[in-house]
Amino acid sequence: MLVSIVTPSFNQARYLEATLNSVLSQDYPEIEYIVIDGGSTDGSREILERFSPRLAGWVSEPDQGQTDAINKGFARAKGEVLAWLNSDDIYRPGAVRAAVRALQAHPQAAMVYGDADYIAEDGRLLGRFPAAQTDYHRLRAGYVHIPQQASFWRASYWRQVGPLDPSFYFAMDYDLWVRLAALAPLVYIPGQVWANFRLHRDAKTISADDRCWPEMLRVHRRLGGSPLAPIVLKYYLRKLAAPYIRWKRKRMFLD
Repeated sequence: MLVSIVTPSFNQARYLEATLNSVLSQDYPEIEYIVIDGGSTDGSREILERFSPRLAGWVSEPDQGQTDAINKGFARAKGEVLAWLNSDDIYRPGAVRAAVRALQAHPQAAMVYGDADYIAEDGRLLGRFPAAQTDYHRLRAGYVHIPQQASFWRASYWRQVGPLDPSFYFAMDYDLWVRLAALAPLVYIPGQVWANFRLHRDAKTISADDRCWPEMLRVHRRLGGSPLAPIVLKYYLRKLAAPYIRWKRKRMFLD
């Protein structure tokens, strides 16, 4: 079962090599690894040139941002299983093999996902992402709990629901999960840490988190959701709590 992994990147030379090595050191032999760089000027291109013989493909050219880069990568992909790993995140050893086994054990699933750990800029362990089992109805209510770094899905479903919506800056993964979950189950594999989710000052999770929930509400409205739905209430509650959340996050993860 060929697994196609795409890494979108832009000026992430500080972390890029660790990301590349985490994919290329996997013990699963059937990996097609594609890197789409947005024309970085920080030395990323030189890193990609050095790794080029071990990559299925790469480009370094201007694009329309992360979502566009991911779509460009998947347009080239030939695998039966798809995933993307951002250029500041890391796969844990054995993650791809474990994901393939999970998909084989759950043939009804459109996607499987495991656990992920938060790490700091320097790789220091910070804590565990609160992953949990979810489904279409819970996703629509704003109960997400899927670590994108630890998710793998079948290409057959991607061909039905993809590509990612390029108008999304933050919630393109949430939008994808909702579309997948409308067709088949998303299965959580507890107790298996498949990825490290790096938090740093330039990460979107820190610098632009306030754009996530408005984009999630766009998905909700597009699907005809009620203005009184739980996800709307969660949005306003989170908006009220936003200053505290940002302060706590920066203090916890970046000090």
